[in-house]
Amino acid sequence: MGFADDHLVPLVDDGLGNSAYLVDLGDGRALAVDVSRDLRTVRAESERRGLAIAFAADTHLHADFLTGALQLAADDGATVLASTAGRRAFRHRGLADGDEVDLGGLTLRALATPGHTDEHLSFLLLDGARELGVFSGGSLIVGSAARTDLLGADRAEELARAQYRSLHRLARLPDETAVWPTHGAGSFCSAPQGAERTTTIGAEKRSNDLLAAPDEDSFVRQLLGGLGSYPAYFDRLAEVNRRGPEVLAAAPSLPGLSASDVRQLLGTGAQIVDVRPVEDFAAGHIPGALSVHLRDQFAVWLGWLLPEHTPLAFVTAPGQDLAELTWQALKIGYDRLHGHLAMDAWTADGGEQESVEFVAADGVGDRPVLDVRRQSERDAGHIPDAVGIELGALPTRTDEAPRSPVVHCTRGERAMTAASILQRKGHPNVAVLKGDPMDWSRATDRPLSNST
Repeated sequence: MGFADDHLVPLVDDGLGNSAYLVDLGDGRALAVDVSRDLRTVRAESERRGLAIAFAADTHLHADFLTGALQLAADDGATVLASTAGRRAFRHRGLADGDEVDLGGLTLRALATPGHTDEHLSFLLLDGARELGVFSGGSLIVGSAARTDLLGADRAEELARAQYRSLHRLARLPDETAVWPTHGAGSFCSAPQGAERTTTIGAEKRSNDLLAAPDEDSFVRQLLGGLGSYPAYFDRLAEVNRRGPEVLAAAPSLPGLSASDVRQLLGTGAQIVDVRPVEDFAAGHIPGALSVHLRDQFAVWLGWLLPEHTPLAFVTAPGQDLAELTWQALKIGYDRLHGHLAMDAWTADGGEQESVEFVAADGVGDRPVLDVRRQSERDAGHIPDAVGIELGALPTRTDEAPRSPVVHCTRGERAMTAASILQRKGHPNVAVLKGDPMDWSRATDRPLSNST
């Protein structure tokens, strides 16, 4: 049994594609690394192990979630560890390259590894002189390195060159050193995405294509060539994390609303977000509602499609997890959550509703098709002549969508979100494909097109 087997607990957020870590320091205290504002799993694991969280370390100013370090400082008295270069506007222990923190038997050493961000640190965990592992954040990740364009396209190459140097610095650690990244499969910070969550230095030296790049220029071309789009809210959360997220005084709740409450909220500019399964939304929904099915990726699409200060009210189905809904919104900075109601309550009060048609794979015919998948998905195979507009870009490009389209993605959730956006913009007769492009290909006996 190694150190990680006994003392390190990865806490995976499947929706964001990230891992936080809880480290049992062996004396009843713990270190938490890169935890989000949603501390439910961190608290459950620390309580299960009888640990008090004494340190909360952030490898960088996160763009994809609000840090939970400040909440741990307020609630648990944890010492926040973070880069001095990050200029955080709240109390923390600032660290620079080579600085060490005595964890009570173990040592945490800061390594400057810029690239994903300017102020990025990796944290090397030491037992005496032995390197146990490195919390690499958004520097070296499984099979790749995190993206370098979050500070603007004009700085992407500069930061990619810094990322090259950072990866090669980490690669000089002993081969057996564990690598514990924050970003992984499913994260929009990864470029490209891998399957595993943790690795070792030796494994990355053998299999990471970026580390195998023959020179810095080749590395930069390869890294930047793998970058796709990312959620709009990434552009603002790093600064919120620098200032420090608001500390929550109590566990949040989502109150029930009446139809009258919802009408009043709509009059003040609120947005209705319908989180029910797509079949429920298609059958009937409040006009103007945005369909974002409550699932692991809920926060990503909420943050991509709506301004952060929008007042929100939700339409929910019986049995949906209101705490999960609330925390997913809160962890990306959406705090104006007014409550929820059932669709039955709306219609019982005389509320109007709209519907969306489902079209079978063999029923598309000559109707125009709108593909709202990411470009990388479209490149792998798409319905011929389909118009491609990524879902994240659709709110500002609805005028480019074909009239009365059949919208599709892979499983239907993104397509229904797109249909709701088009309906809200006045597009008539919007339908959603029941299936994916392969279903269409099989049903019509026609091949897909690709972009290669």
